[in-house]
Amino acid sequence: MNIASIDIGSNTVLLLIAEYNETTKEIKTILNRYRMPRISKGLKVTGIISEEKINALFEVLEEYQKEITKNNCERVILKATNAMRVANNSAEIKKAIKDKFDFDVEVVAGKEEARLSFIGASSAVENKENKTVIDIGGGSTEIIYGNDDKIIYRKSFEHGAVSLTEKFVDSYPMREEVVEKIGTELDELFADLKPQNFYTDICVAVAGTPTTLSCMNLGEKNYSDEVIEGSLLSHENLNQLIKTLKILLPNEIVNNYGQVVTGREDVILSGALILRKLLTILNLEKITVSSKGIRYGALIDYVNKL
Repeated sequence: MNIASIDIGSNTVLLLIAEYNETTKEIKTILNRYRMPRISKGLKVTGIISEEKINALFEVLEEYQKEITKNNCERVILKATNAMRVANNSAEIKKAIKDKFDFDVEVVAGKEEARLSFIGASSAVENKENKTVIDIGGGSTEIIYGNDDKIIYRKSFEHGAVSLTEKFVDSYPMREEVVEKIGTELDELFADLKPQNFYTDICVAVAGTPTTLSCMNLGEKNYSDEVIEGSLLSHENLNQLIKTLKILLPNEIVNNYGQVVTGREDVILSGALILRKLLTILNLEKITVSSKGIRYGALIDYVNKL
């Protein structure tokens, strides 16, 4: 049977359509779609997702509904994360989605978001030993540590690439004092992360920040799952990217790096600073990059319960 899995994040709305073979238990990807309506824009100030951004979300869901119908999906799984967790009008948006599309939205808690990210990211590596998963979203960052048998540590931190940018960045190129303020904020945010508690050098980073940075590092101007899945991103790669991004305007970032960064050009530097900080704190030299985040985890979690 064909199953659709949608992840409504603070910046992106992602669709996965996959075929699940109930006999062999195999999952085969049919379609991936990435759209960036950034529903969290202004959320920190107003406490609500704006009418403009609700309409943008609905445009994406209309597009996805056509793909879901065309591919005869028997089940639609829809998870929403930080923006819908904190928005005061989340309940109204859920009802509107149900009325308009007949989709049931589950707004997941931070710990559940982390669990689903771990399940998805774990499917990207064959190693059964302990691993760390980093999921940098628009409004939050999840850190998960464990193995295929159990999750040992998981925590959702209340900052992502978009929220960090909205809090600190008021002009471009980003001033050095702003970079330093972000660094101080991240030190405080991740204060309870200690490298001695993460007994592994296997780390998988999922979501749009690491996949975009990997494309930029590899000179890929258009996103490709085939190229990015399993690619490596080192501490030195991040240093070089940050050094370049710090002196560019958002439109110059698009001109330099192409379509792959469109929609993230104003927040990709903040995302890179988060990722570099985590590599430094966890004493990691490099990470494996994967696109298999929450939507994959939610699908795998669903079929495992059939």
